[in-house]
Amino acid sequence: MAREFIVPGQIISGSGALEMAETALKEMGKKALIVTDQVMIELGNCRKVEDALKNQGVDYCIYSEIAGEPTDKMIEKGLKVYQEEGCDFLVALGGGSPIDSMKAIGSLAAKGGKISDYMGKVIDVPMPPMAAVPTTAGTGSEATQFTIITDTEKDIKMLLKGKVLMPDLAVIDPQFTMTAPPGITAATGLDALCHAIEAYTSRKAQTLSDTFAVSAVKRIMKYLPVAYTSGKNEKARVEMSVAALEAGIAFNNASVTLIHGMSRPIGALFHVAHGLSNAMLLKECLTFALPGNYERFADLGRAVGVAEEADEAEEAAKKFLQAVEKLTRDLNVPTLREYGISQEEFFQVIDKMAFDAMESGSPQNTIRDVTEEDIKEIYRKLWNK
Repeated sequence: MAREFIVPGQIISGSGALEMAETALKEMGKKALIVTDQVMIELGNCRKVEDALKNQGVDYCIYSEIAGEPTDKMIEKGLKVYQEEGCDFLVALGGGSPIDSMKAIGSLAAKGGKISDYMGKVIDVPMPPMAAVPTTAGTGSEATQFTIITDTEKDIKMLLKGKVLMPDLAVIDPQFTMTAPPGITAATGLDALCHAIEAYTSRKAQTLSDTFAVSAVKRIMKYLPVAYTSGKNEKARVEMSVAALEAGIAFNNASVTLIHGMSRPIGALFHVAHGLSNAMLLKECLTFALPGNYERFADLGRAVGVAEEADEAEEAAKKFLQAVEKLTRDLNVPTLREYGISQEEFFQVIDKMAFDAMESGSPQNTIRDVTEEDIKEIYRKLWNK
């Protein structure tokens, strides 16, 4: 069966990528809106992007009010700046939040309206050119046709999609990930790991997405512990930047599964960062998913060297799960309780979270039938630690 495979229009990666990308940025338009956050300004990362634009005589303005994970309110403010300043293209600098915000602002740039208008629809509107400069090795948003925005009225995270949301240019320069602290490195790296594992074990997996997914899993299992403990290790940072891109490409074409479906409600209701909530769910979600597809998980176990070729599929799959569990322990991923979430409050909204997870459609991509009751039980098991 024929399948479509989508990647960013242009990818420039490796040390010095931003400098190489200057000419491509100049060709995108006359005035850029840089979508970022205050941390990127304080760290001096935004100045580097500004200089790249100045070097090419490109005008710009900055919208830096992306505080935490993006909401419809942030998008409305960013759109106003874009329109009032007369911008004609967008550059996102930061983690998944600024990149997702850029996509949402771009989708409203031509016609206005509200981002919530696209809930449940495929976005297919005229878009300004977009460039993504990720500063974390995790979300993969620079390589996807998705954006996640919180609807503040309904208190849900909207997963919005459309081919037009794919950035025209992805600049993967590891210099920006050097400033990520250990906690962010761990959470974003495990987010990328989820992307890759879920893409490989999705009902929508295809040959090309498999290639990127397996490569990403191998890089992450090897280099994430190094990047976590030795943040200035350039080799590890480069490998993780590539892995995040690979994982993004993989899940963009094969989709995600149970973990992401269950993660978004936790983030929306308890304000847990997306990568961290994914990491909290890894063990229980993979434990549930394994029996539906031992062979695929076994492939990953063998690929990263924790299982032998002679191992039966079930044994190899369980060895891979054990390796993933060890990684989350080594990276000090907190439990819900350790994070400070009230068990009583959590249990009060399990029904809503399970409903919202199923509504997202992601759990149904798991190669094991998933019911709303299954999801409720997994949520409960997160407290058995």
